[in-house]
This record gives sequence, structure tokens and C-alpha cells, in this order.
Amino acid sequence: MLWAQGDRGNGIRTSMVETYVEPHQLLVYPFGAYTWDHNFEYQPSIFGIPRDQDFRGQFRSTEAALFLAYGVTDWLALELEGSLISADFDKAPADTFGTPATLHESGLSDVGGALRLRLARERGSRPEFFGSVEVVPAQHEQLVLIGEPQWDVKGEVGAVRQYRWGTMTFRTTIEYNHGDQAWELGETSLEYLRRLSPKWRVLLGIEGGEGGAPDDYGLIAAAHWRIARGLDLKIFNAVGLMSKATDWETQVGLLWTLPQ
Repeated sequence: MLWAQGDRGNGIRTSMVETYVEPHQLLVYPFGAYTWDHNFEYQPSIFGIPRDQDFRGQFRSTEAALFLAYGVTDWLALELEGSLISADFDKAPADTFGTPATLHESGLSDVGGALRLRLARERGSRPEFFGSVEVVPAQHEQLVLIGEPQWDVKGEVGAVRQYRWGTMTFRTTIEYNHGDQAWELGETSLEYLRRLSPKWRVLLGIEGGEGGAPDDYGLIAAAHWRIARGLDLKIFNAVGLMSKATDWETQVGLLWTLPQ
């Protein structure tokens, strides 16, 4: 399916939207990110206050991040990611339970690694199936906004199918809920990818469903522009459609592909 290869190539899907890595290829992707949410849901209990009532505060963060991916074979890839983050929180006016009025945290965060797998190639009308296992170690256990108090393990499964009019991908994750001590569905997305020209590739999708809930979905959009051989500009935006979804998240970065 030559038109199929035109959208995504022959690589293994990575955790970065519309980004694929081929065997013996190294991707180096430094990027900046900004997140803003005017109705960030929280409970005073996360600050050590014995109240489980839900409130909506404000949350903002900026990140300088680095993503690495290496294609080991045509069915296995490795990933490593981490970021320096600065996060700010403002509590809800209705919260009178001793929650800090404002909170600022910064430091190294979101450090983790993953194995990415191609489970079955696309053949005829059968889609390609892929999966992954991601591990995030405990970090900054004492910090509320950027900390990860316990090790986190997340799995992902998905399918991608090429058509003459573009590429469709469905994926969902499963992760362990330490509070409920049970595995549950995590983030789910449906994506449309299309190569517009040798230099431009775009993606549109809907994403959300953390914890199986139907009330935090948002729209995602991404663009990929080939600046030169082995160097691409990547842009990503997500806009929340529902009250529990993050209002706005954006990423901009340069992707180096080695060897070219």
C-alpha cells in the first residue's frame, strides 16, 4: 500500500503524536510546552487536609523537555523522556479548608522510559497493531503539583489503518490505580493523519477518557514541517471540550532524525 506508507512511513509508532521511528534510527526531540487550566479539579486532601470535597482552581505550567527514541528492530523501539517543569496553582475561592492560596513548584519531572512494540503489520484490510509498556519511577514524593509519589506502570494497545484519504489510529491505555488498587482504562484517542506534501504532515484527533470517565475529552491538532533532511519542526495543540479536560496545552520543538 504505497499511499499508506506516504502518511507515516514504515516506522514504529512512538508516544509522541504523529511520530514514528524506523530500525536503527535515533530521534532527538527537544521541545517546550505550556499548559493552562482555569478549572483544575483538586481535593484539599492532596495537600494533607482531611477533606475530600472537589474544587476547581487554576493551574499553569511551562516545560523544557527532551524526548529520545531508538528503533532497535522493525518491531521494537525504546523511548526515554524527561523535563524541567515550573508549575503554579491558585486555589478555588470557595475552598476555605486551609489549602494554600497559591503554590509554586519546579524541578525535574516526568522522567520515564518505554518499550514500543509492533505486534502485527498491516496486511490487506487488516490494520497494524501496536503496543507499549511505560514505566515512570517515583519522583519528588513530597511535591503535590509535579511529584510522582509511587512507581507507575502503564500499558497501551492500538490499531492503525491506512486509506487513500489518510490514516486512522485508535489507541487506549491501561494503568494501575494505586488508590483503588486496580487496573483501569486510561487515555483513549482517535486520530486522523494526512501527509499534505513532501514537507507537511498534519493530524487531527479527539483524546481523553482518563480513568474511563467520559467527561475530560479534548481536541488535538498537530503539524510536522520538514525544514531540511533530518530536521523537522513539530507543533502540537490540545483544547479541552469538557470541564474536566485541560483548557489548553501546546508544544513546539525541533525533531532531529539520525542517521538522516
